[in-house]
Amino acid sequence: MAFATLLLPGCGVSKLYTQYEREGVEYVDSLYRRLPAHHTDSLSIASLSWTEFFTDPILQEWIRLGIEHNTDLAIARLRVEQAQATLHAAGEAFYPGASLSASTGIGTPGGLSYRIAPTVSWEADIFGRLENAKRQAAAAMKQSVAYRQAVESQLVATIAESYYRLLMLDMKLAISERTLETWEENIKTLEALKRAGKTNEAAVLQAKANKLEVQSSTYSLHLQIFETENAFAALLGTVPFKIERGTLENQSFTHYLSGGIPAEILSNRPDVRQAEMALAQAFYATNISRAAFYPSVKLTGDMAFNPSGFIADLTASLLQPLYSKGVNKANLTKAEAAQKIATYEFRQSLLDAGVEVNNALIALQTASSRLKIDQKQIVTLQAAVWNTQMLMKHGNANYLEVLSAQQKLLQAELAEASDRFEEIRNVINLYHALGGGYSDR
Repeated sequence: MAFATLLLPGCGVSKLYTQYEREGVEYVDSLYRRLPAHHTDSLSIASLSWTEFFTDPILQEWIRLGIEHNTDLAIARLRVEQAQATLHAAGEAFYPGASLSASTGIGTPGGLSYRIAPTVSWEADIFGRLENAKRQAAAAMKQSVAYRQAVESQLVATIAESYYRLLMLDMKLAISERTLETWEENIKTLEALKRAGKTNEAAVLQAKANKLEVQSSTYSLHLQIFETENAFAALLGTVPFKIERGTLENQSFTHYLSGGIPAEILSNRPDVRQAEMALAQAFYATNISRAAFYPSVKLTGDMAFNPSGFIADLTASLLQPLYSKGVNKANLTKAEAAQKIATYEFRQSLLDAGVEVNNALIALQTASSRLKIDQKQIVTLQAAVWNTQMLMKHGNANYLEVLSAQQKLLQAELAEASDRFEEIRNVINLYHALGGGYSDR
């Protein structure tokens, strides 16, 4: 056996024990050249856990409940258990295996023969087949852990976004109901002015129509809230119920992306690590295919008990592949192609992650800028409404100017609620795009 092993070509043997190493990912940094400058001096959110990032205590409780009961996440945990069992089995392959066989038969006239033979076998992993299988199983387990983290990260982001969507709908409903009260006052004022001969029935009817339009929108908002609460409960893995929550006005996020090495940050995203562990598995599968060209060495020991006494035997066998109809070569070609595919998929996952971060940052800046404009517009329109009301009461403005000013104020206030939610949603998208607080652990 030793002589046969020495006759093997040395070329390629060193590859059988090489470990997977991540290739350079610096090219992803080029995605960040056009980012707004003000983000580079702010606090990094990439390393914050969701408990640190989401400070609303009510939301934190809903996220905990979702992590505990969500169906998709429960399935992801079971996949981790499956991968752990596979890794354990791969590790056990390094130890000897034992079996027991027993047989009986008719021997000499009038006699009964029997044989009890426990057998122990062990494969010497000279060319790394078992080691690569174990490393492949370890990469598969890391991949399943990354998948579980990716599912959890997506779940946390979805719960948070749904929660803040509810707050936004609550705010819009409150604005609409407050506007309804304003229209009620307008109708009373216009009716009084009509009795005084300062306006006409058309003004009163127009005000009543505007009130009905707002009232109709409140019914739509109630329906949206109901549907969002039901979807929120499904995320938590529970039956529909009334969702306790805070208010949108009291929410604030002060965490943004800091300077550093974006590619290094992105490589810690769970979905990126999942793609990388798929590449590592393909790498070790290629090593296993290469090992098939080399001999396997097995030691086998028999200890038999029969009427003639105790027999012990220890044998060693070497199986050297000589001709396998090109199967080993074909398997190696397939494994190398699969490894190249996994390499491309890993690179693309980094590029896709970079695009997500880039888009989230630009969207966040846009929403923040729009929110500032909304707030200025609301202050201006509030003043316009007050002035037109005063002018109408003194006969210097008609009802159309008042109705128009109030309608624009309602639209601006609803737009502010939407843009406030968009700003928060883009912060959540940025947090999720940076890995959702998960690192390579």
